[in-house]
Amino acid sequence: ELFIDGEVRPPAGKEYYQLHNPARPDEFVGEAASATADDIDVACKTAHAAFPAWAALSYAERADYLRKIARHLTADEAELNSRIKLFTREHGKILKESTIEMTRLGDRFTLCAAMAERLAVDDELKGPPFDTIITRQPRGVAALIVPWNWPLSILGAKLPQALVAGNTCVVKPSQNSAMAPSMTIRKIAEVLPAGVLNVVTGSASVIGDPLLSHPLVRKINFTGSIPVGKHVMRVAADKLTPVTLELGGNDAGIFLEDAVLDDAAFMRMYLAAFMTSGQICMALKRLYVHRSRYDELCTGLIAAASRQVIGDPLLPETSMGPLNNKSQHAVVTGMLSQAREQGTDVQEYGQVPDEGLYKAGYFQKPALVFDPDPALDIVKEEQFGPALPIIPFDTEEEAISLANDSQYGLCSSVWTQDRESAVRLARQLEAGYTYLNGHGPLAQDNRGPFGGFKASGIGRNLGFEGILEFQEYHSISGPAGWLF
Repeated sequence: ELFIDGEVRPPAGKEYYQLHNPARPDEFVGEAASATADDIDVACKTAHAAFPAWAALSYAERADYLRKIARHLTADEAELNSRIKLFTREHGKILKESTIEMTRLGDRFTLCAAMAERLAVDDELKGPPFDTIITRQPRGVAALIVPWNWPLSILGAKLPQALVAGNTCVVKPSQNSAMAPSMTIRKIAEVLPAGVLNVVTGSASVIGDPLLSHPLVRKINFTGSIPVGKHVMRVAADKLTPVTLELGGNDAGIFLEDAVLDDAAFMRMYLAAFMTSGQICMALKRLYVHRSRYDELCTGLIAAASRQVIGDPLLPETSMGPLNNKSQHAVVTGMLSQAREQGTDVQEYGQVPDEGLYKAGYFQKPALVFDPDPALDIVKEEQFGPALPIIPFDTEEEAISLANDSQYGLCSSVWTQDRESAVRLARQLEAGYTYLNGHGPLAQDNRGPFGGFKASGIGRNLGFEGILEFQEYHSISGPAGWLF
């Protein structure tokens, strides 16, 4: 069901759509509401009506709500475990990852709450020529659009920020992963005053534009693909609605000659590329390795990939589940087929206990693509799946050039024992975030801003800067000596 104005309600059209288990595509998991443009209108008007009272609260008062949310999300252990299992069934990620995503969402609310004191301090410019206060005000109704890959973690990069900043929200989860995320968002909304947080589900083709173009929406925060991000920007432009866009990535990692290669490093590298079956925006997607260490690194990654168990994501021994949907499975397998057709060495690894399940579901074993042509899609495009091209280089200059030769600029990494070299190379990379001797979610400092260069997006989520995205600056000036 939808959740609007503090209550569960059916969609106006009384229509629902089915969700199936990507590990067993014939297995029915449940239904989600198919919202209509009328539902969007009600949700936006509800959020708008709730805005004045919410914005009038102090930062400290809103931070208290965020801390209550963090506690409420995990207070009922049985209910939490039920959501985790449902999340795994509808999404396909392994049980361990679903648990991480569900249980750590509250941490992001707590982190934002801790910034309330800093947010409450205005900047002051003493005259002459004038005394000026530089303050900030919330924008109003924020439309938050969340993708299917890590919907709750990504929600945690925008929802607590929007709330502590003083905005009210309408959240649209992805159609491909709507049930457990909607239930979780509803739990968050239960703590808040009615109307502050509203949830709508359904097809983007039906409700996307009505939400983006609604006259009461004062801020759009979208995470998803580049083509859809461009569409979001075009629709928003009609009413000059400000946007934050976190779009695709094709993250490059640079492995220098002196970098450490041990079991821990290989596992960090493997998880950086293959966690959630590679369906992570900040995953390691291209690995450039100094030629002197190429064979050694490939051997270690092969060993790490070979130990993985690909199968039913509900089983504790499974370390990789299926891709989330048929379309994404086709993208990844198509890229691997193209590479093979061009004579590239492509190898798949891992153990498959149930071959029947593997063939029926949207599974793809971890694939390593050795020294591919840079023109191949597996190198130049975002694969968003369990495949990693590994490419040798001879000089640092060559590595930087190869890494930056992309329309994307989300994240990157440098692997070396030399701190000065690490920072020096990081400063040359065209990316919004650079990890050192790690990559991806397990190397992420959520206190810092997150977002991309070039086609990877506009604006930032997370960090103090992510909160400021949901506010407008307001300057207040008087004669010198009058205010201070």
